[in-house]
Amino acid sequence: MNGFLAVVLICAGTVPVQDCEEATATDVFKTRVASEIGCATGWQEIIARSEVREGIGRTAYLKTQCRRIKASG
Repeated sequence: MNGFLAVVLICAGTVPVQDCEEATATDVFKTRVASEIGCATGWQEIIARSEVREGIGRTAYLKTQCRRIKASG
C-alpha cells in the first residue's frame, strides 16, 4: 500500500521560507499518513504536544512537506 510522509519543519524566523529544509530546520517531525490531505492536517497534534509549540509564530515558523512513499515489496 502506498502512502505519504508528512514532514513538518520548524525553522527559525530568521531563515527565509525558501531555505527552510531538513538541513536548516531546528526540528523535524515526520509521520506516515494515508493521503495528501493527511499531510495538511496530520501534524497539528504532534506540534501541540511538543515543547517547540511555544516559539511557533514568535521566533520560529512551520513548513510542511508531503512525500509519496511506496510500500516495499
